[in-house]
Amino acid sequence: MGIGLIFIIILILSFTVIVLTMKPTKSEQAVQQRLSVIEGIASGNVELPPDLLKSETLSDIPALDSLMHQFPVFTRLHHFMAQADSQRSVGELVTGSLFIGIVGGWASDIWLPTRELAVLAGMALAALPFCYFYVLRARRFKQFEELLPDAIDLMSRALRAGHAISSAIEMVSEESSDPIASEFRRIFEEQNFGLPLREAMLNLTDRIPLPDVRFLVTAILVQKETGGNLAEVLDKSAAVIRDRFRLRGQLRVYTAQGRLTGWILAGLPFFMFFAITVVSPNYEHILISDPTGQKLIYAGIAMMMVGGYIIHRIINIEV
Repeated sequence: MGIGLIFIIILILSFTVIVLTMKPTKSEQAVQQRLSVIEGIASGNVELPPDLLKSETLSDIPALDSLMHQFPVFTRLHHFMAQADSQRSVGELVTGSLFIGIVGGWASDIWLPTRELAVLAGMALAALPFCYFYVLRARRFKQFEELLPDAIDLMSRALRAGHAISSAIEMVSEESSDPIASEFRRIFEEQNFGLPLREAMLNLTDRIPLPDVRFLVTAILVQKETGGNLAEVLDKSAAVIRDRFRLRGQLRVYTAQGRLTGWILAGLPFFMFFAITVVSPNYEHILISDPTGQKLIYAGIAMMMVGGYIIHRIINIEV
């Protein structure tokens, strides 16, 4: 029975990997669509898409896509994945998470002593795809924030040279690296398609919800409405952002001991549990098999989570 279950799990995982690998990405689908349009122009049969506005596709399956549009949580999840610059759809994320959770919980039921621990393991595994996109999103925001002062300096120099704000945005999109280049290129393209500068800049704050970005957008919009020396404001903004980076680095040095203490306190119980299990397997058997011991394990995990959150709040100082 165990060998058959392992075979089924490996078969399902292999099939999933093959399907995801052979499936064309959104960029490949867009290229194929453009090639079809070019072929239609060459043959004289041009069929333009009826909807020129960008639509939010939550799933490649039409029925699942229409169902997901009925719930705002999936739209917010789509926005969350767009902030991570992901090419995957919400349907792929949700179905993948359910698949990992079910298969992981099913496999954990074989190795873990209780059904409750297997359910917790399945829920933890189901949360891994969401944690992955959260890490991607945080990493992208960090890269954007690190490159933002140089982009602001470039805009300031372009304005001092006599360029308009739209030309300065275009220069940033051409001279900077991603994710700055892609976001400013999107602002420039939205303006070319007729979107007002105010709406394009507010869309940037929606995609990159960082305090420095909101401050930059506010400075540009206020200058657009009332006038003033925008180049000087941008210079001061870049200096403030660099000072914040310097202060944040100093805080990381000051809180290094607290962060190390938190990691040690979080990992020490698990290390000791597995170490004692390897050295003396019968020593902790009663803790796992006895109902009172299982309740103590759940209470210990809950208190560890509360303690980790408290330590995180102590050492996480907003600058």
